[in-house]
Amino acid sequence: MGRKYEIKVDKTLRFVEEPVEIMDREIRKLKRRKIALVKVRWNSKRGPEFTWEHEDQIRIKYPQLFVDRVVEPAS
Repeated sequence: MGRKYEIKVDKTLRFVEEPVEIMDREIRKLKRRKIALVKVRWNSKRGPEFTWEHEDQIRIKYPQLFVDRVVEPAS
């Protein structure tokens, strides 16, 4: 709550939404596959925003979100 986040703007002066933190984690079963999802909190012009994303994709794009947090492996 006491943290301050930079607002990033791209070259065309548009607001760039970036993930702030991982809020939650869930395993969804789709047919024979299990998919790990993470609830991501984004900084947004509209205020706090949350979306469920594929964990593997978020780990690749934003590995820093997983540094301070221990995310339990799915069993």
